[in-house]
Amino acid sequence: MRLNKFISEHGVCSRREADAWIAAGRVTVNGAPGQLGTQVKEGDRVLVDGEPLPQRRKAVYLALNKPRGITCTTERDVPGNIVDFVGHAERIFPIGRLDKDSEGLILLTNDGDIVNEILRAEHGHEKEYEVTVERPVTPAFLQMMAAGVRIGGEKTRPCSVVRCGPASFRIVLTQGLNRQIRRMCSALGSRVQSLRRVRIMHIRLGALPSGRWRELTDAEVRPLLAAASRRAPSGG
Repeated sequence: MRLNKFISEHGVCSRREADAWIAAGRVTVNGAPGQLGTQVKEGDRVLVDGEPLPQRRKAVYLALNKPRGITCTTERDVPGNIVDFVGHAERIFPIGRLDKDSEGLILLTNDGDIVNEILRAEHGHEKEYEVTVERPVTPAFLQMMAAGVRIGGEKTRPCSVVRCGPASFRIVLTQGLNRQIRRMCSALGSRVQSLRRVRIMHIRLGALPSGRWRELTDAEVRPLLAAASRRAPSGG
């Protein structure tokens, strides 16, 4: 593991800050000055300003069934912010957003590598939603949604859309434009009445009750870690 990542995973600073500490000569590894490219293995003694690092923080990966009315922000002065709603002992933050008026699956973590892996649009990760609109869902509406809708000066990516009721459908997106589904529906003359996210990549909402959260299983976390590791920049 690179030295800057090793330091940041102990929760004392970001990787960028760790690089600055290393460059300033504040870090030693087994008594020798640390370098930006130094690799650290289990059992190595890393000191910052002559002091050992605190115990490594535990990585946290949560799935929350967000109810309506909760805002996906880490700003604690915002009423109904998601951090206070979850009330976890670790300093966690949401991966992406889910509109205040929307509900369903959102992930929270303290692992910045995972955040980058899931959010970067070019990775094309799937997110699945159940949507109810105010007007009947017609074949033409489904076809236009699937082909892509022009919103805000750009056309949305083609996607999978399946009717599942007179005025409801499931949609799988691989991009995350702001309020994308609501704006797509509005552009086609229909207003969203309810919107619930039921899947992010391989992680499903399942029967998790509204307002409750659970820790991701090892089987759910493992592909995220593997993908983030494959795409981690060589500079750390």
